[in-house]
Amino acid sequence: MIRLGLICVFWIAGALSTTAQTADPAVAALAAANRLDTASVQLRDASSARDRVKALTETVRAYEDGLGAMRDGLRRVAQRETQLTTQLRARQKDVSDLLGVLQTIETSEPPVLMLHPSGPLGAARSGMVLAEITPGLQARVDALKYDLEEVQTLRLLQQSAAKTLEEGLIGVQEARSQLSAAIADRTDLPLRFVQDPVRTAILLSSTETLTGFADGLSEIAGGEEVVLRTDINDRRGALALPLQGLVIRGYGEPDAAGIARPGLLVAARPRALVSAPTAATIRYLGPLLDLGNVIILEPQSGTLFVFSGLAEVYGEPGQVIPEGTPVGLMGGATVQADAILSLSGEGAGTDRTETLYIEVRMDNSPVDPETWFQTGRGG
Repeated sequence: MIRLGLICVFWIAGALSTTAQTADPAVAALAAANRLDTASVQLRDASSARDRVKALTETVRAYEDGLGAMRDGLRRVAQRETQLTTQLRARQKDVSDLLGVLQTIETSEPPVLMLHPSGPLGAARSGMVLAEITPGLQARVDALKYDLEEVQTLRLLQQSAAKTLEEGLIGVQEARSQLSAAIADRTDLPLRFVQDPVRTAILLSSTETLTGFADGLSEIAGGEEVVLRTDINDRRGALALPLQGLVIRGYGEPDAAGIARPGLLVAARPRALVSAPTAATIRYLGPLLDLGNVIILEPQSGTLFVFSGLAEVYGEPGQVIPEGTPVGLMGGATVQADAILSLSGEGAGTDRTETLYIEVRMDNSPVDPETWFQTGRGG
């Protein structure tokens, strides 16, 4: 049942992209459908909690990719329909004249068509002229018919997309719920340390800045901590963002209030999955200052990845998690199919209503996250 929704998404996206003269949404949706198929097999064969989490993570990502491809296809179709409708309205007078000529020709009796004030010679010349212009008239009729049929096809596709979107949205919501449960049941991750709840509470109550909290993270670890020996400096600039989104504010760029922060702000869709960009230790997760739910990852000694603004966070402090492990979900209400359809004519990104703040700290000083992550913004 989970796969059915995305197969429908692929079919619609393929049809939409063909109409819009681009194959990108169809290719993305097909790739997502194949990934979902693979994930379904992995989920069926999962023999451990780790395998189940991995398969469900891939299922959620495949759904997100497939639905994103469909949104893209719908947006392009809406733009194409608007373009055609505008062109038809602009040619309204020409269309009316053309229809008038065709109607006159079709309703005139054959004997009347043979008559001409100048006699047989004039009639012959008129016939030659008519023979010359008929192919041109037919070409205009065919072009008009094609445009009208395309507009009708686009509208039918948009109407049929509602059910397909609904199936896909139900599928991804079910996968997210199963993923949350699977992560909660997982007990096979190694621990570097056990968090001391008393020390954590004291640090939270006495901290006024992220810098102060990050500086005191070592104080909340109870028991002996395993030394972290990993080194990922060779991956700087090549890490994927922890979720699918668009960077809307860069390092040190002021917001509307003129406040500049040493991190990236990424716009994402509601309930988007946030994952660890590399293997790391969870140093902290939960509410922090005015940042909402925060998860702080330590991929190597002296380096912290801070993600804030999540609605849900997964895991336990001290856990060493593999690359790609889900660490949380963004907030926001699940978007309904009719809402997606109403946004289909808007530019890309209009449905990305949630924001994730990303800060990278090295030796407890912030650095530009774009020196670590690929953002697609160029140099």
